[in-house]
Amino acid sequence: MKDKNYISWDTYFMGVALLSSYRSKDPSTKVGACIVNEQKRIIGIGYNGFPYGCSDDEFPWSRDGEYLDCKYPYVVHAEPNAILNSTTSLQGATLYVTLFPCNECAKLIIQSGIKEIVYMGDKYDGTPSDIASKKMLSAAGIKTRKMEKIELSVK
Repeated sequence: MKDKNYISWDTYFMGVALLSSYRSKDPSTKVGACIVNEQKRIIGIGYNGFPYGCSDDEFPWSRDGEYLDCKYPYVVHAEPNAILNSTTSLQGATLYVTLFPCNECAKLIIQSGIKEIVYMGDKYDGTPSDIASKKMLSAAGIKTRKMEKIELSVK
């Protein structure tokens, strides 16, 4: 008889996204993403950080200050990193991400062919970027659903 004490696919893939987020050097917001095809195979993983060749020690991690002295113009979000790291077509894929995508990431998600987003956090809910993101995702027919928490331990 098989062991019935195993984690769900959602928990497994969100766990991979969460683990990926720990690679981020961002001191305030660590985000991870995992893209899965319709056969439940991981086809892309990413986390937020600076582009290749841009030193984590030379570019700013600050959230405040002048635009060019903070992280926002430089950081690549987890979702585009996962899309760019993908190994195959993303048509019909599911994106597991630890934070609901911003409007810029939503555009890339829509264009890539991803059809579902499973997310954990939504700390920017109600902001203009979030409203735009949700409006575009809805218009494009992309399903979104929230996982409240994941339990990674098995007994």
